[in-house]
Amino acid sequence: MKKTKNQILIIFGASGDLTKRKLIPALFDLFQQKMLPENFAVLGASRTKLSDKDFRKRAAEFLPENKETQTFAEKLFYQPVSPHETEDFKKLKKRLEKLSADQKTDANYIFYLSTPPSVYGIIAKNLCETELSKSDEFFRRLIVEKPFGADLESARKLNKQLLKYFNENQVYRIDHYLGKESVQNMLVTRFSNGIFEPLWNRNFIERVEITSAENIGVEGRGGYYDESGALRDMLQNHLLQLAGFVAMEPPVVIEADAIRNEIVKVFQSLRPIPEEKVPENVIRGQYINSTIKGKKIKGYREEPGVDNNSRTETFVAMKFFIDNWRWGGVPFYIRTGKKMPARVTEIVIHFKQVPHHLFNNSGEQGPIDNQLVIRIQPDEGILLKFRMKTPGAGFQVQTVNMDFHYSDLSEVRLPSAYERLLLDCMQGDATLYSRGDAVEEAWKFVQPILDAWKNNPNIPIYGYPAGTWGPDSSDKLIQNGDWRYPCKNLSNDGTYCEL
Repeated sequence: MKKTKNQILIIFGASGDLTKRKLIPALFDLFQQKMLPENFAVLGASRTKLSDKDFRKRAAEFLPENKETQTFAEKLFYQPVSPHETEDFKKLKKRLEKLSADQKTDANYIFYLSTPPSVYGIIAKNLCETELSKSDEFFRRLIVEKPFGADLESARKLNKQLLKYFNENQVYRIDHYLGKESVQNMLVTRFSNGIFEPLWNRNFIERVEITSAENIGVEGRGGYYDESGALRDMLQNHLLQLAGFVAMEPPVVIEADAIRNEIVKVFQSLRPIPEEKVPENVIRGQYINSTIKGKKIKGYREEPGVDNNSRTETFVAMKFFIDNWRWGGVPFYIRTGKKMPARVTEIVIHFKQVPHHLFNNSGEQGPIDNQLVIRIQPDEGILLKFRMKTPGAGFQVQTVNMDFHYSDLSEVRLPSAYERLLLDCMQGDATLYSRGDAVEEAWKFVQPILDAWKNNPNIPIYGYPAGTWGPDSSDKLIQNGDWRYPCKNLSNDGTYCEL
């Protein structure tokens, strides 16, 4: 285990929900496992006027009541800081110097921007002008939350702003999807197993399918979501990053730059979808009212903060190709949506069928291709579906499952995504963080779709009843076969479906 240097984590926007619900609990879990450095402190910074005691009380809302919590709370401090007030940053610098001396943390600082993206550049500028952004002796790092831009132009502008004040190797663009154990395990599954890597190409794979479904709606965030939509909120960042891990070439070494170089190459190989081709390759939908388990569910346009005539997509499905030697001609399918039957994220590798179908008329129902299912959440694990003879006379064939679940490892604890990513940043490991050029390449691919939707009002947005798998039109994207309709449970999916 790499040794973590003494340091201070400064959280801008510390009075917000993300800090209470995700960041502080993740830090507490690291503290319980003795994975924080010996001398460590958290300094909350936001416009709200709070004392250290007030901040500790707020932070404890999502933590257990015990002695460990009390000990951990002693590492939490607070400093009022307005992003626009340069004087506040001078006070912040003095507070950090005092904390470093009192807590013996050295002057190693991580700045976490849990704020609206509109102030990222302003905070970075003020940190630079108060000589907090760089040091010859100590490390200075900047963690940036998504969304990283709203389109290609704004992403480029934001990159330029940040890189005026911080070097690229100091900037950590966080994508919590990449902190999940099953995403990281994809590298091991692919590159350490002789049974998978030789088959991981156009010669043996029919198609790749990535699904990220949520069973909730906009949950009171209608105002924000109506400006964003599923394409910006999920597909451009989370799901394209997953596609990058699926499609990348083996890196020379397991190091951040080597891995991220390969992901950028995948994004550079994405076949552009011209504006005129968007309607046949991208389907968008919006959930409408329905009844689920006897309960009436609002449609998206009925949600608070949403325009009555909104054309914002809550569902998007896409077909695309990666034009390189490994994947030439293999279609990739991505879909994501809200108010669907289950909360589930998974990758499905569909292998090509055998060239001679001896057993096609053997009475089997359902899909007959072999599938490797990599489940990201929930019920994390891997499922292999293949065909076997049913016991008895004749050649009746059935699909059987061979599965592995992380929960089977009884003595192994799965860290949360934020827990893993925070620790990685503390140790200077940027492998699971997005690099600036990758972010721009992803926006470059998505931009023609945004332009088509903006410029052509005749491109339809299909309604789908809340609690279903999206508009029927998305089924037509897949020419040979159907989407896999996953359950909450990974295995026994042919026996019962837990939603």
